[in-house]
Amino acid sequence: MRVLLSTYGSRGDVEPLVGLAVQLQALGADVRMCAPPDEVFARLLARVGVELVPVGQPMGTMTRPSTESAAARRAAELAAQFDTIVAAAEGYDGLLATGLSHFASRSAAEKLGIPYVYATFCPFMLRSPLQAPPALLPGQSFPSDVSDNRVLWDLMSQTFNELHGKALSAHRATVGLPPVEDVYDFIFTDRPWLASDPTLSPWREHSELGVVHTGAWILPDERPLADDLLAFLDAGAPPVFVGYGSMRGVSADIARVSIEAIRAHGRRVLVGRGWADLGLIDDGADCFAVGETNHQELFRRVAAVVHHGGAGTTTTAARAGAPQVVVPQAGDQPYWAGRVADLGIGAGHDGPIPTTESLSAALETALAPETHARARSVAAAIPADGAAVAAELLLDAFGRKGQPTSA
Repeated sequence: MRVLLSTYGSRGDVEPLVGLAVQLQALGADVRMCAPPDEVFARLLARVGVELVPVGQPMGTMTRPSTESAAARRAAELAAQFDTIVAAAEGYDGLLATGLSHFASRSAAEKLGIPYVYATFCPFMLRSPLQAPPALLPGQSFPSDVSDNRVLWDLMSQTFNELHGKALSAHRATVGLPPVEDVYDFIFTDRPWLASDPTLSPWREHSELGVVHTGAWILPDERPLADDLLAFLDAGAPPVFVGYGSMRGVSADIARVSIEAIRAHGRRVLVGRGWADLGLIDDGADCFAVGETNHQELFRRVAAVVHHGGAGTTTTAARAGAPQVVVPQAGDQPYWAGRVADLGIGAGHDGPIPTTESLSAALETALAPETHARARSVAAAIPADGAAVAAELLLDAFGRKGQPTSA
């Protein structure tokens, strides 16, 4: 069985696919992955022996579209990945895509006549009468006098068509494929897979969309922590970790604000540099900065985790039993901030730009003994890695039963 995995996104899109690839390999599948050519992704795939097929520009250079014209240009750029993905998928038994890879990957699978599955790591974009859709562009909002979620999702579909329909259909015409009538349905299919933990993000079933909820896809990390990091951890009480992952557009003084807020609680500070290259604000012995490291191990040794609210970071912190403060920046991150607060395992900050006072208030909640106890309790309830479940389902979909799960 030969399986192509395809994604275009940040580490939160790539690493779960690597976890799935490992489980597919364990079942005897031959796996390769289309992903951005960032060095960090190349190292990640090399670590588990999965071939990387580079697509597009490095994700570290990309910015979020802020206008309709920018979104249309992005769709055209992503559709242009079609040739690379078709070449990578030649001779393969099926294709699973995540992230922004959908613009080219579904067309590639359609052109080759192979089964196709689209997976997402958060339910916030899945059409449901039980939830309202999010805004697609910064500053965008829906009519204030509309409360019917079905109507709001119809408006969302219209927005998808306006932003991406022309560019997507124009590209498909050049490769002999018919135009797309509904871009939302094209992207998410009628049976998307949801690769999120059911404790952290439950999916309520309904009749309008068939969702395969596999659980979160986790890549086990057995790398030891660096000696200097261990020395810092061992030198005092557990610190508070603060990092914003692949977010590069965080506020300029967010490191200062974060360190001051954490110090206000008498806690030591561990700064994750991330793509924003956060650093220390002085040479105090109570602070330490760290680059790429094993978060699965590290988060077991911290008092709390302050982060942007990516699906991967939220899940890793929850599995480690670490209280969280989520300062959402974009995309699905407000959803995860809400879930952390609703579960009682931390606090969600109101907005992307914290002040020392607002972050200190959120830390008051996260560092409370009852929050720590709740975080430990939720961690114990989180089920095993869903990647093993997904790997079995995917092989059934792509060959063992001969029927695609979605098309």
